Amino acid sequence: MPRLYVQRYLITGLLTFIPLWLTWVVFKFIFSFLTHVGAPAVVGTFALLSTVFPNATEWLSQEWLQSIIAFVGTIVALYLVGFATRFVFGQRLLAAFERLIGRIPLVHTIYGGSKKLMTLMQNKPGSTQRVVLIGFPAPTLKTIGFVTRTFISDSGREMAAVYVPTTPNPTGGYLEIVPVEDLIATDWSVDQAMAFILSGGAAGPDKLPEIPARAAALPH
Repeated sequence: MPRLYVQRYLITGLLTFIPLWLTWVVFKFIFSFLTHVGAPAVVGTFALLSTVFPNATEWLSQEWLQSIIAFVGTIVALYLVGFATRFVFGQRLLAAFERLIGRIPLVHTIYGGSKKLMTLMQNKPGSTQRVVLIGFPAPTLKTIGFVTRTFISDSGREMAAVYVPTTPNPTGGYLEIVPVEDLIATDWSVDQAMAFILSGGAAGPDKLPEIPARAAALPH
């Protein structure tokens, strides 16, 4: 009997801990990413303030303080950028920045590809749903993917480029080229699919689309 109680409490503790751990992993990733973005500006500003206020040097050199300021500063900057791009002046500044980026070959390729991906994720592709299921990593297994574009192969077959993110960190993943007829369409939105991925399947729609028999079978 005591052994059963031990097992029950361990399982209950594990089930309680996993959502907290997943939340922490996602938050830590976002916090670290935004902190690194704003860190150079914060470090430079604090270095300048240290020369003006020598007595505050020790306090300004605290890493935790710099991280918090960098995180908050990046959030504010992102909000201001989003707010500014809704107006003509902000759009002109963004266009000028993109023209500058366009003159740098490698940077232009990275920026252009990233921007196209973000734009595509907001719009439905021409001939298929955005959120789909594909047979990955094996034909009998199904995973969530995002269709980024469709195109025609030399043989005339319609193909789709599908980005398959990893769980719980969706910034890493795989790019699969899949025949359109092998895609299993869903009625999920991008937000619902991302919630499903980030939570390890715990959050999201309660129903999956019907999987055709040919999609569940092994390839012939």
